[in-house]
Amino acid sequence: MSAPGTVVITGTTSGVGLNATRALVNLGWTVITANRSPQRAAAAADELDLPKERLRHVLMDLGDLDSVRRAVDALPDSIDGLVCNAAVYKPRLKRPERSPQGYESSMATNHFGHFLLVQLLLDRLKASTHPFKRVVILGTVTANSKELGGKIPIPAPADLGDLSGFEAGFQDPVSMASGKRFKPGKAYKDSKLCNMITTQELHRRLHAETGISFTSLYPGCVADTPLFRNTPRLFKKIFPWFQKNITGGYVSQSLAGERVAQVVADPDFGESGVHWSWGNRQTKNGEQFSQELSDKATDPETARRVWELSMQLVGL
Repeated sequence: MSAPGTVVITGTTSGVGLNATRALVNLGWTVITANRSPQRAAAAADELDLPKERLRHVLMDLGDLDSVRRAVDALPDSIDGLVCNAAVYKPRLKRPERSPQGYESSMATNHFGHFLLVQLLLDRLKASTHPFKRVVILGTVTANSKELGGKIPIPAPADLGDLSGFEAGFQDPVSMASGKRFKPGKAYKDSKLCNMITTQELHRRLHAETGISFTSLYPGCVADTPLFRNTPRLFKKIFPWFQKNITGGYVSQSLAGERVAQVVADPDFGESGVHWSWGNRQTKNGEQFSQELSDKATDPETARRVWELSMQLVGL
């Protein structure tokens, strides 16, 4: 592992983010957690008995661009890494929820909030003297049509269409990047597709100039993570069993957190522009590999437009 540094992680009150925090603190890193409730983040860290001197908790509501800006103003000058982990998934919504800026909430939180956060921290990451300065964004198989999970047509595969929703300003009544009818499960997939597109475009535009490594990862199916708190009760019961016993894709929150920490701190994960994966079937002592991404995630023209429209929509 590399020398310890300082890393910002979003979404650490539970699940993968909390376990990544534990893994990195155990490696000697200082972790700045960014959450809607710093109190809950601190309580979760205390429950794991994590050393307070290696932690700092910052209030950041990723769904509110003004909150992201305020939080960044409060962050230290020295930052060596960023993990964009937080996400909302509300597949039972009948109509879209809106952010304070008027954007559909899953795209606002999962994509726009993180997109702005990365942009605002770029100068601090560039200035870092750490041998491995990295931006790591959590992806998902359900937004990558090169994988089985990304081909599932329910509610619909991830697809940004012609980006007419973004072009139109993404305000009510628009709630999807494509400008089409609101589908809450697809809205989540689309936002995660934007995450992976952003990683690829960050790599293309900035890696050579800055030395920052930009990667995404899929740590395996963390089927019992609180991400699924808004799914039907039966789903929460069956989904982990199905992933453990039928697909073999299940990983624990703890192991997923360790994998995120590896992508931040391990020299073996230094290559920029990679989508790291451990596969849909977890094998004993399974090694990471570079997962091929779909044309939707890698097309340079789509990525350019997502970047430019996102810059406008976040006020840059």
